[in-house]
Amino acid sequence: MAARDRDIIGGTPRIEAWHAHIYFDPMTRDEALRLRLAIAEAFDVVVGRVHDQPVGPHPMPMFQVLFRPELLADVVPWLALNRGRLVVLVHPETGDNLTDHTQHAMWMGAMPELNLKVFAKTR
Repeated sequence: MAARDRDIIGGTPRIEAWHAHIYFDPMTRDEALRLRLAIAEAFDVVVGRVHDQPVGPHPMPMFQVLFRPELLADVVPWLALNRGRLVVLVHPETGDNLTDHTQHAMWMGAMPELNLKVFAKTR
């Protein structure tokens, strides 16, 4: 990562955005769709399409929510209080996909094992 991509203090990677991945299964799909609509109404976020099959490192169906760093303090507590039975992965977008999905990740609910092999190509 180039120096210009790092914050001044401590060489910490710059967070360009945050992603929340909301996981569901057949029993919780309707709940996930309701949450998807609610978060889009509550915040200025980009809500991704619903993936009914595993995609990328994500081992189960999910949808993604992309939001600006300044919304973190609002979106994460909202998800914590409104996720119901859904599992949520929240991670920064720093340009290092593997680290963002592992060391920098925050989980709500039971953490599924990610398919980290998809990041091997980018290392």
